[in-house]
Amino acid sequence: MPPIPILRSSGDLLADRRYAYAEAALKEGDHRAALDLAAQSLELAPLFAPAHALLGRTRALLGEREAAIEALSKALDLEPEDPLGLRIDLARLGALPLQEAIGAGYVRTLFDDYAGTFDKHLVKNLSYRGPELLRAAVRRAYAAYGAPMWAERVLDLGCGTGLVGRALAGTYATIDGVDLSPRMLTVARRTRLYNGLHERELLDFLKQQPDWTAELVVAADVFVYLAAPDQIFGEVRRVLRRGGFFAFTVQAHEGEGIALGEDSRYAHGERYLRGLAEQTGFAVALFEPVSTRQDRGVDVPGFLAVLER
Repeated sequence: MPPIPILRSSGDLLADRRYAYAEAALKEGDHRAALDLAAQSLELAPLFAPAHALLGRTRALLGEREAAIEALSKALDLEPEDPLGLRIDLARLGALPLQEAIGAGYVRTLFDDYAGTFDKHLVKNLSYRGPELLRAAVRRAYAAYGAPMWAERVLDLGCGTGLVGRALAGTYATIDGVDLSPRMLTVARRTRLYNGLHERELLDFLKQQPDWTAELVVAADVFVYLAAPDQIFGEVRRVLRRGGFFAFTVQAHEGEGIALGEDSRYAHGERYLRGLAEQTGFAVALFEPVSTRQDRGVDVPGFLAVLER
């Protein structure tokens, strides 16, 4: 199931206490106790979406598919922006298309909650190295033309706390970042590296950019939250100048198309990504397997690509 965002109160102290007990029971694997306690919470606060979500997730673990879908759908009706990541659960139960599993509301809430500890968690706990791998790959792409790594303008898609801006420092004249999470952007602002930071969805941001105005567009582990980035690819190509590069990392799977992993992230197949690059008019300058992070000490498989306009 998706990570649970910071708990908000139902407005009823006893309902909140019952919910906390239900959550603890679920973590301990006592599913029946979790069901009973979640139901008690809802008797006191019937419009408390987290309790409906916990009820639905517990029923799913017990194999009660229809009841799970009913409870999860009720929670989603109460909070349609989906900060709890309910669409992920519904997609796994076959009640929503896979492409609709991860929404902007969930991503925004997830990263707002992580903002204060994000860099430490990524680098120390997950051995994250995506920005450094991208810098090295882009340098190789420039070197293939006998050119130094330099871009007048860089766009950092899903910039988060500014890890890419820091990794690329000294290789650009200006850089603009875009992200859904205002708290992540607050941290990125402290780097003083970005000429502009924009709280917006990626596609909306790209559509507002003039044609042929960037030499490099980077997306570090951003498409793990986007099932089908075909429109993003098209807009990036429009924004890039001729000879410009689009560099990104994704999680990988060996099958066709896309898959939704147990970590609540999308993984993309190699044939899908190469086909998308070709369809949108890019040449593949570099495409190779990498791992940008670990999960419980094991490398997570991924791909690193540099596409040329």
